[in-house]
Amino acid sequence: MQRTLIVDALAANKPCGNIVLCGWVRTRRDLADCSFIELNDGSCLAGMQCVVDHDSAALAALGLANTGAALRVRGALVPSPGKGQRWEVQAGEITVFGLADPQAYPLQKKRHSDEFLRSIAHLRSRTNKYGAAFRLRSEAAHAVHEFFRERRFALVHTPVLTGADCEGAGEMFRVTTIGGREDFFHRPCHLTVSGQLEAEALAMGLGRVYTFGPTFRAENSNTPRHAAEVWMIEPEMAFSDLRDIMELGEALVCRVIDHVLTHCEADLRLFDSFVDKGLLKRLAGMIAGPFARVSYAEAVHILENCDDGDFVYPVVFGMNLQTEHERYLAEESFRRPVIIHDYPKEIKAFYMRANDDNKTVAAMDILAPHVGELVGGSQREERLDRLVPRIGELGQNSDDYWWYLDLRRFGSAPHAGFGMGFERLLMLLMGMGNIRDVLPFPRTPGSLEF
Repeated sequence: MQRTLIVDALAANKPCGNIVLCGWVRTRRDLADCSFIELNDGSCLAGMQCVVDHDSAALAALGLANTGAALRVRGALVPSPGKGQRWEVQAGEITVFGLADPQAYPLQKKRHSDEFLRSIAHLRSRTNKYGAAFRLRSEAAHAVHEFFRERRFALVHTPVLTGADCEGAGEMFRVTTIGGREDFFHRPCHLTVSGQLEAEALAMGLGRVYTFGPTFRAENSNTPRHAAEVWMIEPEMAFSDLRDIMELGEALVCRVIDHVLTHCEADLRLFDSFVDKGLLKRLAGMIAGPFARVSYAEAVHILENCDDGDFVYPVVFGMNLQTEHERYLAEESFRRPVIIHDYPKEIKAFYMRANDDNKTVAAMDILAPHVGELVGGSQREERLDRLVPRIGELGQNSDDYWWYLDLRRFGSAPHAGFGMGFERLLMLLMGMGNIRDVLPFPRTPGSLEF
């Protein structure tokens, strides 16, 4: 079927006597001599107005098709006399692929709540807001891949199934195949929380790699910032240190923001108008200058001495910073993204490189307005004699990481990497307050529909 996408038809430079559009009816308005159909195919925010004259054969074919129906419209693309639109289609032929019962179809012209739309996630991409959200998700993903390709990173695919816990947190989904008998892998198996360890191994042969895929965490945290299945962007670089990944993380954030500001203007204006007023100005401001950089000790000092720091969680040196602390630093103290580095080793994972003071590790987080922590990374511990005892200190079994330790036995080299939560990035780009609204089919505690 030869057809034209509405986004291309709306950008046409001249009329066309024969054009074919396919899409879903957003609205239908019947007048005495003609009917107006607003058709949308998901390719852009705007729809195409199709005019059906009542003395044409197309009207009979249109029949009772109304909001939600799927149509093919063949006709002439002509200048529109109506305000707010450049083109319209004079319909000559209509094919109805599928009707939608107007009494049962849940998407009407009125504004629906996010909570209601989550309950019909299989249909919400047909709304303006979620069509824009998932187009923007696609563009942001393209920007990520372009960023790494330009820098000669190899895209690698790390396992979804794993026998090792990357973070040592114990909050992993157990995968089993047979109850009461020996499992498929002959050992405990879990869904991965990170592709980092495997990416490190590949970086030690390929130099620069990144993985971009789903990760899973069995954390019973029913908050607007957490989901059980999320996508992570995880680059790893051999022969690099903490400063290298701070620069890489900042460049990636800025690149994606710049890309969507350039390529997703109409969709972003929808979010700026109806979701988070001031979004466009905030995004532009984030890439107008360099990110702030402070040590963990400096950040805690700022939080302890701020005038309006009436935090739910009191600030104590050695604690994990909470979202309220992260957002205060980014939104109030620095008023721009900030990179926190050199964290106490007691609150960080075994693979992070110990600093010379033996009290802190070469770790960093990028905090952004609206979302708090966006990126977390570190220089990895490349010294075997420091890594093995550190694994033991955290109560983990070094035998489970024999292959990871081999990387330190055979040609060890300095290396570093980070993880960026893709959904956190999307919440930043759209001004969304709930992670469920940037995931097409969110998986959260007690929710496994669709």
